[in-house]
Amino acid sequence: MKESRLFFCPGLGEAEKEPPFEIDLPDEEAGHAVRVLRMAAGDDVFLTNGRGTMANGVVAAARKQHCRVSVEHVWQPRPLWTGHIHVAVAPTKNADRMEWLVEKATEIGVDAFTFVLTKNSERRALRLDRLQRTALSAMKQSQKAWLPRLEGLMPFSDFLDQQADTPFKYIAHCYTPETFAATPQPSAKPLLLDVVPPMDTAVVLIGPEGDFSVEEVRQAMASGWQAVSLGPSRLRTETAALAAVHIMNLRKQMPPV
Repeated sequence: MKESRLFFCPGLGEAEKEPPFEIDLPDEEAGHAVRVLRMAAGDDVFLTNGRGTMANGVVAAARKQHCRVSVEHVWQPRPLWTGHIHVAVAPTKNADRMEWLVEKATEIGVDAFTFVLTKNSERRALRLDRLQRTALSAMKQSQKAWLPRLEGLMPFSDFLDQQADTPFKYIAHCYTPETFAATPQPSAKPLLLDVVPPMDTAVVLIGPEGDFSVEEVRQAMASGWQAVSLGPSRLRTETAALAAVHIMNLRKQMPPV
């Protein structure tokens, strides 16, 4: 028996239909199913719309760029984590590292990425389409029903303004507390795991190679962002962002304390 495959079908769930019904895969997904995987009528498939709906069925027709699926069952799986996980990160000079980050974070489980421009940013342009394809592939590979939202490059100050009403927001930086002695903060940065809420929306800011500027950290703290630590090791930008995703994901799988 052939392995069942998961395909992205954004039209799934748009109309109130009771199974059984038939639906066409998007052209790119259909081409992959027919030309690469050589799927044929009768093969088992799973579908997701990337917004929390999944379905299973069988291939009804397969030819060249066309693949039609007969849907037998539709359901909304239980979310794998509570709340909303949002990471904002300054892109690295090496674009491949951002693709790696998006791929691995999607596999772990994240709701949204925003890419921010900071004073020390070395990359000021981004191929968002490539990152979106990477996220899509990782969603399917990890058998998830939710595709993370990716937002293109946004100036640091604009992102702070956008998140003004978010109650749980954190900034991870490498400065010592003494640098901000004039700013009301705890004597030591708490671990993200100890402060991130299990049930609510949380957003974490990760800086570029070379870190945020002192002025940017001060600006964020003055806007209600809490400085946090990801642990004692000094991490690369993409490693820090992935660590933040994993910490929040694990915390949001734990019961409230």
